[in-house]
Order: sequence, then C-alpha cells, then structure tokens
Amino acid sequence: MSLLLKTHFKLAKTSIKENRTRSFLTCLGIAIGVASIILILSLMGSISNLVKSEVSEIGSNLIVVRPSSTKDSVTSIIEELTSSNTFQQSSLSLSDVEAISKLKNISAVAPIATSTNTVGSEKNTFSSVQILGTTPDFVKIEPLALRYGTFFTNDNKENGVVLGHTLSLALFNTINSTVGKTITIMGEKFMVVGVLDEIDKSINFDNIDFDNALLMDANALDKLIGSTQIQQINIKAENTDSLAAISTDIKNILKENKSGDENFTVAYGDDITHPASSLFTVVSGMLAIVAAISLVVGGIGVMNIMLVSVAERTHEIGIRKAVGASSRNILMQFLFEALILSILGGIFGLVLGYILAFLISVITPFAPYISWEILALTLLTTLAVGIIFGIYPALKAASKNPIESLKHYR
Repeated sequence: MSLLLKTHFKLAKTSIKENRTRSFLTCLGIAIGVASIILILSLMGSISNLVKSEVSEIGSNLIVVRPSSTKDSVTSIIEELTSSNTFQQSSLSLSDVEAISKLKNISAVAPIATSTNTVGSEKNTFSSVQILGTTPDFVKIEPLALRYGTFFTNDNKENGVVLGHTLSLALFNTINSTVGKTITIMGEKFMVVGVLDEIDKSINFDNIDFDNALLMDANALDKLIGSTQIQQINIKAENTDSLAAISTDIKNILKENKSGDENFTVAYGDDITHPASSLFTVVSGMLAIVAAISLVVGGIGVMNIMLVSVAERTHEIGIRKAVGASSRNILMQFLFEALILSILGGIFGLVLGYILAFLISVITPFAPYISWEILALTLLTTLAVGIIFGIYPALKAASKNPIESLKHYR
C-alpha cells in the first residue's frame, strides 16, 4: 500500500512539474479562497480576544444586562445599522437600573444610554456627537483613565460632563485647558469636569468609541432629551461566587418590573464576549460568502485542469491498464493528484492569509490570531475541495476503455 502511494505521489509530482504554470494558476485559485477565509477567521478571533482581554482586565465579577430581540440576529443587526433610533427600541429603563441597584451583593451599577446630538463650545460646534448617559459608578466598572480633571460625581452630575480625548481636541483645539469650560447641548449649558486619556482599544464590549464620546449622568440626559431608554446595564458583583445567584435575582426583579415579560438577557463570564461591532459581523458574513464562492471557483479550476490532464494522458491510462492496473488504481492516481494540487493551494493560501493579517495588524489593533482550529479547518477544506472537484475527472479516467485509450495519441 505504501509503495502504491509513493508511486501515485511520484506520478503526480511529475505531472505537476511538467505543467508548472498551469499547476501554479490552479493552486492560486484555491489559495485565494483559503487566504480569504484565513483572513476573516483571524480578524474575528482577534476581535474576540480584544473583548475577552478587556473583560478580564475589568474582572470576572461583571454582569451585563441587554435588551433581547425576538427577531433573528441578522435582521436585528441590519435594523441596528439602518436605524438612527435603535436605542429607543430597548426594553430597559432607568427604573430598572434603580431596582437592580437595591439588590444585595452588588457594588456598582452603571447603565449605558446613548444619544446623538449637536455639541457646541466657544470655539467649535459639531453635530452627530455620541452622548453616553451613565452614572458615577461607571468608572468603578470600566477603568477609564482620565488625562485631566475627574469623573462626574453625585455632587456635580446635574451639569458635569466628561469629554473623550479626540472630542476635546475637536471642540476646544486642546485637552490641557478644557476642564472648567462650558459646552452647549440643545440650548443647555454643561461644564467639562474631566477629559479622558486616549484609548488604545478601538473595540470594547460596551460598543462605545470613548475617544469621540461625551459622558454625562443618565438622569441629566433623560431630562435633556425627554425620554431615555437603556441599551445596556453593567453590574459589578462583590464577588464571583454569587454571580449566578445575582443573575437570577436580576432576572426576577426585571420580570416583575415588566409584568412577566422577559425581553432582556442577563450575561456574565464568557457570554459577555460577543463581537462588539455589528457592522463587522455583517461585513464578515458577506466576505465569508465571497471567500466560499472564490473557493468553489478554485475547485472548478482543479476539476478543469484534471479533465485536461485526463484527456492528455489517455494513452498513458491505456498502457497502465494493459499492464495490469485496475480502474481503482487509475482513480486513486488522478484523485491523489487533485488532492496534492488542492493541498498545495491550501498551504499557499494559509501563508498568504496570515501575511495579509500581519499587514493589517500594522495599521489596526487586530493582531493575527492563530489557532489549531483554523489550521484544522484549512486542512479539511482543502481536502474536501480536492475530493469533491477531483472525483469526477478521476472517475472519468478510471472508466476509460484500455483498447480505445491505446489508440489515442496527443
């Protein structure tokens, strides 16, 4: 058996060498599809690791409450991307935050309510600024570093706001003398009490771009825009042993507030670490479809080249059958060749995919993500492509009549 495999490998190697350009182009078709899949999986793994590392830094005693949807995830994501008032669809409210804060074994509760509005200063005015409504407890949960000033407290939360690093530069052209100055939102004046340090992580489980955000008290935001509905509630438990019990208590109190409706989710541990960017999720899905199509095209290229090889080597097939080779031997010979072409393309695609992932990591925070699951998926994918698209040419070669094949000349 091993001798037969060596013979098949030698014949395949000879055939590939004799048609180097043709074989290279065939492998390239497979490589492009595999590289696309590798790149997508690497980016998704990197984003997941970023969020996991952030949650780990915050601590393992974090519980997150989010509104749930009865619609499928794709529909929800599309609506989130196309609707400018997604936050108004939330089932959570400030009364829920107050109810949760009264539970036992909880050290901090911070809601996340967002709004987009025009913010003006004495120097500049900007529209579409993301305003985050929360509580002073937010910094007890999310370790935001302040460059200047302090976070708003219970004493100044009525009119105190905190600016992101980039937003401060945009409004005042500086960050070092921003504290104490006044900004205007919807005709109301607020005082800047702090400026955040520049955030080096563009992805977080809160899905907030803190560099460009304005942070204020949730009740103050509610008075400003008329009605505030919460997108997310972050809860910090006193210890990790009580997470399950606290989660149950939160579910019970929220169901009671909502007359039995369970239109929310309570998550802790690994359940928190979902892809933070809905846009990236949709784009990744689209790219995966394109990658799969390109992989199918590459597989068709393998089938095409193998059919050409069968046609060119018909006389060789006749000779092999005449000296005793069985149809099974012929089938295995050509299927083995298709597998080698596919595997070579897969290896090339694996290397190409990680080179692209590394280049992307130079300009983004997404470090290349390598795991044995990705490597195994690459191997299985290339084997599947080789078998699926190589079986027909191999069967065609095996079914040839030896006498008719001996009459055939190139």
